[in-house]
Amino acid sequence: MDSDTHSDPRHIRTCQHCHVRYDWRRSPSTSLKMTYCGSLCEAADLGFTIDALIRCERRQPLEAPQVKELATIAA
Repeated sequence: MDSDTHSDPRHIRTCQHCHVRYDWRRSPSTSLKMTYCGSLCEAADLGFTIDALIRCERRQPLEAPQVKELATIAA
């Protein structure tokens, strides 16, 4: 018997969101495999996925016109 074809009880976890039992090695959640059964449960529980957070680029906040005017007056 190949141990890869049958789930080893040591690899079974319970999803923190949906409470389904799953083999964490087969979870499509890339960062939280041992917490969530998949990326949908990860996103539902956290409101985002860790993968999306890692890939996210931070945008520079737009300057309000008043801030520019105050900076010009103060200078």
